[in-house]
Amino acid sequence: MANVAVVGAQWGDEGKGKVVDWLSERADVVVRFQGGRNAGHTLVIGDKTFKLSLLPSGVVRAGKLGVIGNGVVVDPWALCSEIEKLGAQGVAVNHDNLRIAENATLILPLHRELDALREEAAGAGKIGTTGRGIGPAYEDKVGRRAIRVQDLRNLTTLSDKIDRLLVHHNALRRGLSQPEISKSELMAQLAEIAPRILPFVDVTWELLDRERRAGKRILFEGAQGALLDIDHGTYPFVTSSNTVAAQAATGSGMGPRSIGYVLGIAKAYTTRVGSGPFPTELTDEIGTRIGERGREFGTVTGRKRRCGWFDAALVRQTLKIAGIDGIALTKLDVLDGFDELKVGVGYMLDGERIDVLPAESDAQARVQPIYETLPGWTQSTQGARSWSELPAQAVKYVRYIEELIERPVTMLSTSPERDDTILMKDPFAD
Repeated sequence: MANVAVVGAQWGDEGKGKVVDWLSERADVVVRFQGGRNAGHTLVIGDKTFKLSLLPSGVVRAGKLGVIGNGVVVDPWALCSEIEKLGAQGVAVNHDNLRIAENATLILPLHRELDALREEAAGAGKIGTTGRGIGPAYEDKVGRRAIRVQDLRNLTTLSDKIDRLLVHHNALRRGLSQPEISKSELMAQLAEIAPRILPFVDVTWELLDRERRAGKRILFEGAQGALLDIDHGTYPFVTSSNTVAAQAATGSGMGPRSIGYVLGIAKAYTTRVGSGPFPTELTDEIGTRIGERGREFGTVTGRKRRCGWFDAALVRQTLKIAGIDGIALTKLDVLDGFDELKVGVGYMLDGERIDVLPAESDAQARVQPIYETLPGWTQSTQGARSWSELPAQAVKYVRYIEELIERPVTMLSTSPERDDTILMKDPFAD
């Protein structure tokens, strides 16, 4: 059986939570491999709604093992809060169903503060981060001064590492006219949180290797979307990690051959949170209608999402970069009742047609979308679980998208309910 990686094919918020939950019932292990608590997944199971931002989606299902991989930046205080909230909803999280990579980087209070300070100082030029400290934590990781999960095991050796970290951060804070970080206060905070985190710590690459060799199905759960990738996204309006499928291997400690199928998630339209280019954005009543019908507010931040038509040229580009084999198309039901629908098929840039979004940020801001118009449908697609239940025009819309993006739609989601899904191919099948 093939192991499966799930990644976003747009700017995040594509509905990965539902799809990952649907797939996790067929998996034995679910692995988060990048990002932090800036990524929110909403799961609707029966009459309960679970909102996760750091925990792997599999933890809400009995008998599944969730793993937070080394590619994730872990805010231990936020993680403990999330575990407590799940406990209040009747889901126990313990060593049996959650492991954290010992070599994962920690997000500290100073990272959250720096994130907010720099965004405030940037004014109109701000990136639009969630303010959760993700970027500064990744900076420290690359700068080789990060505090990692395994460092909590020995607080005596942690002192020198804190000194090295604070040389950098206190210099930044002085430049921002902020008071310096107290070493003793930070040490006390880490000493307090350590016993709550250490029971989950493991050598996860070794654990995953054992599970793979035992024939267990592993599901790799990505955060954000390919268009927010630090290398391949709409830079600088991106996240601070690689969000493409290749990161599933690096961020978990498994080789690339461990991934058998890559499933991309894309909405039947497009949304984006925060700043940055968005060629098919709609700022009129149609965009408002899509946003209201789709309940387009960020799971983590609550920020209103920008909405627009499906951009097939952009999704085709991300599918190739991210190594996606097929897509799960979500929220088709949001488009019910429109007289006509538009799909972006390319761009005009300075009077010339182009078929890919350029890497240069000024050029990205200047492109104008080229649209094809399709007839809409009046019948409801909500809750459909087979092709025969869909209006003919809805089927044509999906087939046209397949043609444009050069990949098959292997799953189709028609409501937030996990069972309202049309499956054309099981990603776990060889």
